[in-house]
Amino acid sequence: MDDVVVVRRTIPARRERLFAAWLDPNSLAVWMCPGPVASASAEVDPRVGGRFRISMRHPAGDADHWGEYLIIDPPSKLEFTWASAATERQPTLVTVEFLERDGSTEVILTHRRLPASQIEPHRKGWSNIVQKLGAAASDDRP
Repeated sequence: MDDVVVVRRTIPARRERLFAAWLDPNSLAVWMCPGPVASASAEVDPRVGGRFRISMRHPAGDADHWGEYLIIDPPSKLEFTWASAATERQPTLVTVEFLERDGSTEVILTHRRLPASQIEPHRKGWSNIVQKLGAAASDDRP
């Protein structure tokens, strides 16, 4: 399982809210910005078989990511393909699970089928993205 990245983080927000954030293009544009990414834009068709496209604006230029939703099981699980230049334009597989934890939510993101050279960059990227999701959820708490 050398081609797998797993990121876990407990976020003080309801899982329904965190789940919905993954399917909302305005929300994605706020926190789907790892490392030096200055901003992002997103288009989503949030249904099984629907597609998404996320464009991350890096200092060196835009990086497009796209995929298809395979599982949408609110508020517990999302699964989608993920492709970009970094995956050699081949679809990889991302699963995001949302588990209730004493008023908070444990988010477990698992990314499979990555090229070997992309394991560590994706581990860093997803870790930063999930951290920013947590910060965005905390900023919006009532």
